[in-house]
Amino acid sequence: MERLNYQHLYYFWVVAKQGSISKACEILHLAQPTISGQFAVFEQHIGSQLLRKEGRKLVLTDTGRTVFNYAEEIFTLGRELTQTLKGHHTDRGLRLHLGITDALPKLVAYRLIEPLLRQAEPVQIYCYEDKTERLLAEIALHAIDLVLSDMPATPASGARLFNHLLGEAKVGVFATPSLGVRYQDNFPRSLNGAPFLLPTTNTALRRSLNQWFDSQELSPVVKAEVENSALLKTFGAAGVGLFFSPIIVANQINQQYGTVLLGQIEGVVERFYAITAQRKLKHPSVAVILANAQQGLFETGST
Repeated sequence: MERLNYQHLYYFWVVAKQGSISKACEILHLAQPTISGQFAVFEQHIGSQLLRKEGRKLVLTDTGRTVFNYAEEIFTLGRELTQTLKGHHTDRGLRLHLGITDALPKLVAYRLIEPLLRQAEPVQIYCYEDKTERLLAEIALHAIDLVLSDMPATPASGARLFNHLLGEAKVGVFATPSLGVRYQDNFPRSLNGAPFLLPTTNTALRRSLNQWFDSQELSPVVKAEVENSALLKTFGAAGVGLFFSPIIVANQINQQYGTVLLGQIEGVVERFYAITAQRKLKHPSVAVILANAQQGLFETGST
């Protein structure tokens, strides 16, 4: 590849966004044989398949996803250039593509990201929520700059990734006021037989909680196992059961979900990691997140 044909790249970008050549033809106002022919030439020029069929829809291959992410950036910049030349203000600044794992408490994620929103230089943040393994695959393809996770990446992820420990937070038990009254006396012994909403077994917190239950000789009644931390709290707000969360965001949890903090769980902490493709944090926004975490964000206490 000596020179990239941007017209072909544009055709690919539209086809990928639409998921089919026929829909792309409607947008581009071109005949299907024209698009198919130009797309075949582009794949030959790239030297790799970019799209594959799944049922009636076209989906990106790994190489296709990489090319698509660059195309998205290229044509977004092109639109901004057009707006600028027309005299329109675009507020263009840094871009941060950020992955957040399902199990990571979203209030903690916001606390980590929030300093970026107060910077003098604007930052455009793209947030993606998914399972850890999928997000780590996106880092390997350079589609994501950073993943915020409750567990570190391991060699089994299949990519050379680097873990940056952001900190750890003590964990407490939360409940609606009516449930809280029933289980507040003689805490934590009162939790034996209590209804609980627990994170799924593939999370680091769940493994720690299972050990804690065993050490305290407690037998919870598991009402539901929920991987998504926000959905778990929504169940908790409805009074389905008690749930665990970091106490550093206790005030925000109680205000948002109408709950109360019953007490802290001794010996159980939740750790948080920033995962990148480089050991040195080259993206300035990633460095800001790490610096903010290291400046007391995870200190003991609820704020």
